[in-house]
Amino acid sequence: MKRREFSLASLSTAASLGGLGLNNTAFAQGPAKFVAGKDYTKLDRAVPTESEAGKIEVIEFFWYSCSHCNAFEPAFAQWVKNAPKDVVVRRIPVAFREDFAPQQRLYFSLEAMGLLEKIHGKVFQAIHVERLTLNTDASILAWVEKQGVDKNKFADTAKSFGVASKLKRAVQLQNDFKIEGVPSLGVAGKYYIDGTLAGSMDRALQVTESLLALVRQGRA
Repeated sequence: MKRREFSLASLSTAASLGGLGLNNTAFAQGPAKFVAGKDYTKLDRAVPTESEAGKIEVIEFFWYSCSHCNAFEPAFAQWVKNAPKDVVVRRIPVAFREDFAPQQRLYFSLEAMGLLEKIHGKVFQAIHVERLTLNTDASILAWVEKQGVDKNKFADTAKSFGVASKLKRAVQLQNDFKIEGVPSLGVAGKYYIDGTLAGSMDRALQVTESLLALVRQGRA
């Protein structure tokens, strides 16, 4: 979904990032030659990563209410499971508008409470299959309680300094990477890839793997 296409009327709908065309062949295809400025962009200035020495950071930028992010989630989750040990994956929820913040708080609160593995996928399910509207702090709080999460602990976590810092950092990262839409990927603090550039999110994962190889070889 492209940044310029967001409007108040589109909170529960997804605009196009160019037909994602997901399939199960993304991980089976061999290496390909990809071109900077065409298949991906190289940032003018590298963004500091949080990965330790010898690790390569991959960031997925997403929004829970984005239907293309929902469609991409199973493929990306599988990619994460199969990722080499030197790859560190982070997910960053975007906030193109102020009213995106409740879902950002949801993600970072679940992360802080160690509940992402249990709840993350259920958020997509609730929004895109059950058609629930989870775009306010109140609606999110009521929903997480139904998932068996301690309501008071979640509320306190959502208001914590740690989560507030994560929100601020997330906005900084989306600006540093010049995010044009979601889902999109950042690699090694140097490269930006999305479905429009790569042609599909399947191909975006192939571009990601190619860039990871370049980083390992010291050619990036």
